[in-house]
Amino acid sequence: MTALDPPALRSSNALQHRPYVFYLAALGSAGFAVQIMSVAVGWQVYDLTRNPLDLGFVGLAQFMPALFLVLVTGLIADKFNRRLIIALCLFVEALCAVGLLIFTVSAFKQVWPIFVVLVGFGTARAFMNPAADALAPNLLPKNALAHGISLNSMTWQVITITGPVAGGLLYGISGQFAYGVAVCLMVLAIACVVLVGRVPQENHAQETNFSTLLAGFKFIRSEQIVLGAISLDLFAVLLGGAVALLPIYARNILEVGPWGLGLLRAGPGMGAIVMALWLSKFPIRDKAGVILFLFVAGFGLCTVVFGLSKSVPLSIVALALMGACDMVSVYVRETLMQLWTPDNVRGRVTAVNRVFIGASNELGEFRAGVVAAWIGAVAAVAVGGAGTMAVAFLWSRWFPELLGARKLDGRS
Repeated sequence: MTALDPPALRSSNALQHRPYVFYLAALGSAGFAVQIMSVAVGWQVYDLTRNPLDLGFVGLAQFMPALFLVLVTGLIADKFNRRLIIALCLFVEALCAVGLLIFTVSAFKQVWPIFVVLVGFGTARAFMNPAADALAPNLLPKNALAHGISLNSMTWQVITITGPVAGGLLYGISGQFAYGVAVCLMVLAIACVVLVGRVPQENHAQETNFSTLLAGFKFIRSEQIVLGAISLDLFAVLLGGAVALLPIYARNILEVGPWGLGLLRAGPGMGAIVMALWLSKFPIRDKAGVILFLFVAGFGLCTVVFGLSKSVPLSIVALALMGACDMVSVYVRETLMQLWTPDNVRGRVTAVNRVFIGASNELGEFRAGVVAAWIGAVAAVAVGGAGTMAVAFLWSRWFPELLGARKLDGRS
């Protein structure tokens, strides 16, 4: 069942469905706040410690709650009101932004309070993400879901372009101002969630036991194409992720300052939004598996170029191409996940998927920080990009079903 406006019951345009519009606005506002906070925290931590390893801990602090709570967060998204879960989690995230604001105003020189707040923030995101991802199919008919997924991705990419730039500019004014704006955006997101209204959702009154907790893992394991796509993204981005080291590039290698850091952070989003626009007009209709592997390998190659670059324009172009390649992976993976997953396990499957995404992003940031502390930032990024290309090759051999996948809207 879906929460649809009567005139739009059969519309394939997701924007014709009012509840989805408020849902999209809520995610957009919260996402913008997250991007501002991410840039501010990264610069603030590195400014306090000048230790690349601490940048890795920023990602680890946000990822570990999702990993440890994966069996719980998905089940809660399936058993309870998803809209209420999102609202409560946004409230906790707003409190975390207030905590960072207080820390900045107090001019405290120890970095550990930031990590404490980030653990709380990561916990809230761990509960929110499965609920938010699983809610979209409740708001849209099946014929509008692919358009909704495309809009979700496009909105996120716009945010990843403008959010980091705004975060750099705001932090350039003052850390207090950056975190203050983030708090306001979180409050706006909560208001939008309230305006979504009541959402019809299947009542999955299942007995809670170990089998139901593992349902998400069992489903993914039974679908080799889904397993291959998710694990490919996991290891590709885990090895090739360079975002955590951008403060080092901005300060020490390219010497562009906080505003330049925001511009570098926006680079992947610039490429991704162009690719999202292309995919919205020319969706992948055939040979999805082959296209997926080619673009994952391209992501790794562009990572190597960025890692070795000493030129600001070339670095931004390389980051933009990385974002474009990653957008194809996101498009394929998310479409498979949402269209192929039954609603009664969607929260748990999404929770597992989010752990994979978190591992590839936040845990990837930790990996980048550790390797950079060992062999240097440039070598860490370049070696990671080469590893991503190797993963693309190996997965094409280990998951022939994924390589041979042709359609995104079925099992053919």
